[in-house]
Amino acid sequence: MFPVKKLLLLGFCCLLMAVSLAQSGQDTLSREQRDTPRVKKDTTTKITPDTSLVKVPVVPADTVQATNPPVIQQNKPEEAIPEASVLKGPPIPAPRPSVQGFEKALLNHPYFNFYGKGVLITEQLKKASHDEGMFYFLLCMLFYFGLFRIIFIKYLDNLNTLFFRVTMRQNQIREQLLQSPLPSLFLNILFVVSTGLFLSFMADYYNIVPGMNRWLLLLYCCLLVTAVYMGKFILLKMVGWMFNIRVATDTYIFIVFLVNKMMGIYLLPALLLMAFSKPPFLTVLITLTYVFILILFIYRFIIAYRPIRNEIKLTRFHFFIYLCAFEIAPLLLIYKVLLIFVERSY
Repeated sequence: MFPVKKLLLLGFCCLLMAVSLAQSGQDTLSREQRDTPRVKKDTTTKITPDTSLVKVPVVPADTVQATNPPVIQQNKPEEAIPEASVLKGPPIPAPRPSVQGFEKALLNHPYFNFYGKGVLITEQLKKASHDEGMFYFLLCMLFYFGLFRIIFIKYLDNLNTLFFRVTMRQNQIREQLLQSPLPSLFLNILFVVSTGLFLSFMADYYNIVPGMNRWLLLLYCCLLVTAVYMGKFILLKMVGWMFNIRVATDTYIFIVFLVNKMMGIYLLPALLLMAFSKPPFLTVLITLTYVFILILFIYRFIIAYRPIRNEIKLTRFHFFIYLCAFEIAPLLLIYKVLLIFVERSY
């Protein structure tokens, strides 16, 4: 039993040594493979030029065409596309009758030409009118009258009542108006400015003073109106003092300035329209303004005749002579002098 055990132990030791040697040999081989670089194989093939090809001489194009006639290529018939290769989409719906009716209505529209040709419209350069100053001036006049109406509303109501003669208490209302000199002065200023502006518009419309500054012309017209009525006031006061008819002259002066105040108020709407109107409408507006002023003058003479006749013995013929001598003739004379002055200046 003892030798057998020794033999087995010896065999087992030999086996262990063989296994360890094999393991060490594999480790050495793998280490060498890692240390040695890998070389890739070049699989691309090199193309070497073939020197055996024969060079062909270049022949001119004319010689080629002469030797070889051109070959006419015939167009090959197009190959039919099979029906199966055509892409069939969804069917196109037919137009609805409502759409056709709508297009027909647009085509036959009596006022809008939807299907007609375009019209060429030429644009024109807008010219500046420089009316901003006149606009603000008229705005100031309206503000002036509105402020007067708010402050002196009772005076304005009495003035309208006496002008339209709607009450029998005329003497009492007249005394109330005479006792208010401040609102009377304000309305007289409004009359002077309104009448002067109207005269400047007329001078511009009839081209009496071409090229003259608008504001300078307005100033001259206002001074002319002031001179006319101041001269009339002084003349009537002198006549009343000379012939001892102060009551009659004072009554006539009161009626004259009463109508003037109402004229200055009622001219404001006409001036607003005349400032920005064009010739077709402006001509009609000027004619209507002339008629309105003429009616006011006639009304002034009618309401002035009765009070004066009650104070002094005056016939209608003498009153007509007075109107021609002191109302119409001075205006014509002033117009003639002003026209001569303007002609010499320009």
